[in-house]
Amino acid sequence: MFKIGTLADWFGVGIIDGIKESEKCGATGVQLYAADSFDPRTASPAFIAEVKQTALDCGQKVTALCCELGGYGLEKPEDNPEKIDYLKKCADLAKELACPVLTTHLGVVPATKEDPTYQVLVNACKEIAAYAYPLGVTLAIETGPENATLLRGFIEDCGDGVGVNFDPANFVMVGADDEVNAVRILGDKIVHTHAKDGKNVNKIASADFYHMFAEGGLEWMAKADICVETPLGQGNVRWPEYLKALKETGYDGYLTIEHEVEDKADEIREAVDFLKKQMEVL
Repeated sequence: MFKIGTLADWFGVGIIDGIKESEKCGATGVQLYAADSFDPRTASPAFIAEVKQTALDCGQKVTALCCELGGYGLEKPEDNPEKIDYLKKCADLAKELACPVLTTHLGVVPATKEDPTYQVLVNACKEIAAYAYPLGVTLAIETGPENATLLRGFIEDCGDGVGVNFDPANFVMVGADDEVNAVRILGDKIVHTHAKDGKNVNKIASADFYHMFAEGGLEWMAKADICVETPLGQGNVRWPEYLKALKETGYDGYLTIEHEVEDKADEIREAVDFLKKQMEVL
């Protein structure tokens, strides 16, 4: 059925030791941040080789690279040449690691195609996909700002090589759509998922939330009192229904645990156990 992954960087011990911790937690895959010491523009061939060998030695598949675009994602055309070049280099790195997915927050897809930003985003995604897809790498847009119907239509406009990184908590925490219904709509476009949980505290339009976050970042989010992440099973994600819907679409990829916490290894290990128990009753 599903496979369980972790975000190696979130163990807080660096990429190499994070991969080792992922194995100890009982996961079989790791998502890696294509940033800082592992930014493809600056990472040395020796370090890339070390990461690749460590993953192999620990029995960890590199499930996806998390590509950090910052701010408004690909919404602003004047910023896109540099960001697209970065994503192409991420695709080269992914190929080196036999990793099939790049995940990123795209920005906010406008509700209408007449909005100029809609075509800006389509053009950017098409350019990235034209480069990455022949390498065996799919650009996966993380769910959050848009409802599933809008996101699916956008992806279809982008064509081959663009899919979805499905995060159920992003829907629950901000409210762009119902997380179970969204699975059924996005279906075969889902190429990777984040196993995350959370709760909404105060209602806000999802597009407004993501644009305010683009301006203020984590500092704004901490003060805004709009949503909160929780350990798996302690938020409002309907896990049995969500996983059943995923199974019904034919998805058999990774549930990659995403939750930044203080007792990192302990809570990630608990999340692995939680997902295993959920799968036992599917």
